[in-house]
Order: sequence, then C-alpha cells, then structure tokens
Amino acid sequence: MTVVIDRTKPTPPPPGEGSGPVSAAAKARAKGFTLGLYKPRTPIYPKLVHGQWRRIKWVLLILMLAIYYVTPWIRWERPGVLPDQAVLVDFAGGRFYFFGIQLWPQEVYFITGLLVISALGLFLVTAMFGRLWCGYACPQTVWTDLFIYVERAFEGDRNARMKLDASPWSFNKAWRKIGKHAVWLGIGFGTGGAWIFYFHDAPNLLADFWVGQAPATAYIFCALLTVTTYAFAGHMREQVCTYLCPWPRIQGAMLDQHSLQVTYLRDRGETRGPHKKGQPWEGRGDCIDCNACVVACPAGIDIRDGSQLECINCGLCIDACDEIMEKIDRPKGLIAYDTDAAVAAREAGRPPIYRLLRPRTAYYAVALSLVSALMIWGLTHRSALDVHVLRDRNPMFVRLHDGAIRDGYTLKIANRGFEARDVQVTFTGPPGAKLRTPGAKAAGDTLSVRVEANEVRAVRVFVTVPAAAIDAPNMPAAFAVRAGDEVKTVETNFLSGAANAP
Repeated sequence: MTVVIDRTKPTPPPPGEGSGPVSAAAKARAKGFTLGLYKPRTPIYPKLVHGQWRRIKWVLLILMLAIYYVTPWIRWERPGVLPDQAVLVDFAGGRFYFFGIQLWPQEVYFITGLLVISALGLFLVTAMFGRLWCGYACPQTVWTDLFIYVERAFEGDRNARMKLDASPWSFNKAWRKIGKHAVWLGIGFGTGGAWIFYFHDAPNLLADFWVGQAPATAYIFCALLTVTTYAFAGHMREQVCTYLCPWPRIQGAMLDQHSLQVTYLRDRGETRGPHKKGQPWEGRGDCIDCNACVVACPAGIDIRDGSQLECINCGLCIDACDEIMEKIDRPKGLIAYDTDAAVAAREAGRPPIYRLLRPRTAYYAVALSLVSALMIWGLTHRSALDVHVLRDRNPMFVRLHDGAIRDGYTLKIANRGFEARDVQVTFTGPPGAKLRTPGAKAAGDTLSVRVEANEVRAVRVFVTVPAAAIDAPNMPAAFAVRAGDEVKTVETNFLSGAANAP
C-alpha cells in the first residue's frame, strides 16, 4: 500500500506515541501530516504544439464529431410508413436501420458479428501500430481534445492556465472559469442530445423534447450523457484512460517488440543534457533535456522513460520534439513511431528490421478476413422471407363426421423487405390434404396470403386429411411458403390419433 502524505492538513499526533519503535506513519503524524490512501490528482496542463500529428488529430476530431452529430439527421427514403432516418435503432418497432439495411431482433447475430469484427480490427491495429485507437479515435480522446480546445480559448495556453489557477479569485478569473464550464456543459448536452436521436426520429424528437412530450428515456439518457461527458472530458481526462478503461492493460497482450509505438530513440538521444549554441555535438546525444515532450503530453508522462501504461500514442510529443530539433538545427525524429526491436538493433550497431507481418498479426488478419467474409455473405444472402409454424395443442386434432382428421396451425410469415409480397402456402405430408383458413367456404391445395412490407402476419390454417390417408398417429409434414423465386420450407407434424380410431 502506498501512503500519501498531505502536507496541507496538519493534525496533532495521537496520544501515547513517543516510546518504543516508531513507524513511518507515526513519524509523519508526529510532524503534523495527514495520511491518505490515495494520491490527489495532479492537474495536467498540456501545451499546444504544432506539427503533422497534431494536424491529423484535428482532422480526425472534426471528421468524427461531424459523423456523430450529423448522422441522425441524414434521411433515407423507405416505402410506406417506415421511418426515413438513415441510421435508427427503433426499439418501439423492433428494428435497426442502417441506410439500405434493416435488421430484425432475430438477426442480432449480425450485431454480434460487427462487435467481433471491431475487436479483431482493434487487435490487429494495436499489434501493428500500438494504441492508435486510443490516441486518435477513442471518444474519450476526441471529446477531451475538444474540451482542452475550449479551455485554451478561455484561459490561454499552458503557462497562462497555470498562472490563472494559482491566482486569487477575481472577476477576470471568475468569468473565464464560468464561461469555460458553461461551454463544457453545452458540449455535454449536445453529446447527450445527439445520442438520443439515434433511437427516435430526430426531427420529431427535437420538437417534442423542448415541450416535455419526449419519452422519459430521452431525458434520462440525455442527462446521463451530459454529466458523463462533462465529468470524463472536463475533469477526469487521463484518469479515465489510466484507471477506468481496461484496454491499456489488455493491450499488453497485443504488443511485442515489433509493434510500432511512440518511441524515444535512445541510441540517438543519449547522453542527454543542456546544450548551448555553438557547442559541439560530438560525444553527446541530441536530447537537450528541455522537457518539451513532457509538457505537451496530455497524460503528463515522460516518453523518454520508455513504454508506459498511460501513453496513448497520440504523437504530440513527436511534434513538440521536432519543433525543438528545428530550433537547434538537429534532424527531426528523436521521438518517432518506431519499434523496441529497431531501437535495440541500432544500439547494438545492427540495421533495424521492421516486421509488420508476424504470426500474431497474420492470425488477427486471417480471423478478421474470415469473420468479415462471413458477415458479408450473410448480409448478401439473407432472406427477406421468414416463416414459423405453431401447431395447435388444444385440441391436438379434430375427427370430423366423415372420419377425416383436421389439425390446426398458425403460420407466422415475416416480410423483411420494403415491399408488400404475395405468398402461396402449400402443405406436404399425408396425401389428399386440403388447406383452409377460418371463415373460408372451401378448402384447396394452396392458400394465397398477402404480407405487407416490414410486417409479420399470423395466418390461421386448418389442414384436413381424409380417413383413408391416415396410417399413423404422428406423420411427418411440412409447409412450403413461396414468394416469387424464394421458397421457405418448415417441417412440422400431422397428428391423427390413429391408434384411438373407433
């Protein structure tokens, strides 16, 4: 257990101390220090840097935020009364719409497949390039970057923010702090507001939300996302990545010595130390120990200490170091995306070898390709017609006056397409079987049923078999439902009670 001493809260030593062996905790209390189990969070003030990786992060931030906020408002024309929102999780209707794709609750395995693809893709990218997801695409990183941008707009860059926080309260400090937090809350509210639009028709929900007519879940989740976005991106920041997110610990199983990560090139940077203009560079490294990489890091770590749990591979320390290298007229790339194996090879005087194709990356790539191919095949070959048959259990069968046996069934025919379909129902099993729906005047070999688009129609069917065709109490049978060239066959049984025949 780590004991943290808070020097700001003196307390008197407990009575009775002063004789016998004295522990470190007792000595600390005797000096008037308060002990705690956890170290308070040290605020991190990342400095704004300029460079190619910062530009890439800005582009990805704008792109991903635009996708998140704009997607619910994209329209996609669908026939009839179906919703025209391109991406919609319609819990009320039991559907998931993604542009031209419509998934039903029975097709949740497609969602599972998508999650598996995402996981394998993340494993592959991590094994090859380290934590690129964390540094560039994770929502925590994206919204934290946005919140820091707002913070800089109100309070200035690193030094100005540190000076403002250390200064006493004044009107200048108050309005900057209040303005910053107000904008943070507005962004959090916009985040929660955009999220609920994915589950309801966006224009209608927007109109209902402000007059109190929206579903209660919309207000609950909007408030929840507002609070979590404000807390995670505004206050907790790197703590979410270090303590709440499991991925930094899982990634250790994905990385090896050939994984590209943000790396300090020790072979070139050591021995480090201050350097004055005009001094020779012979006998020393390029690192001048300026700490520019440290003050630029949003996690507050020193990349020169090697690969660390807190590092999200955002590349900002690379940009910070490159700026310094330009100023002192040294080559860029003292901190770069590199591998541990390459650094070790150069230190040993050998040429570095980069191996993106390795057993683990090959395994992830093959698994990702197989699952993706299976998903594509499933989506392209999925049937718009689905049929389920429920046989009556009470009564199990009915013996008519002429000795014929009648069984009752309920056919549930699902039309997962966007157009109404006419289907024909036939029955195979005992010879001479006739089909009839309740209320129909005559029975026949085929029933015609119309199923509207995106609906499930329950059809009650009576199957009557002549007495002469009955030769067993339980005879195999099947319903065939045809819609154009598509045929669905569902096996069932025809019960006759032949053993109990009079």
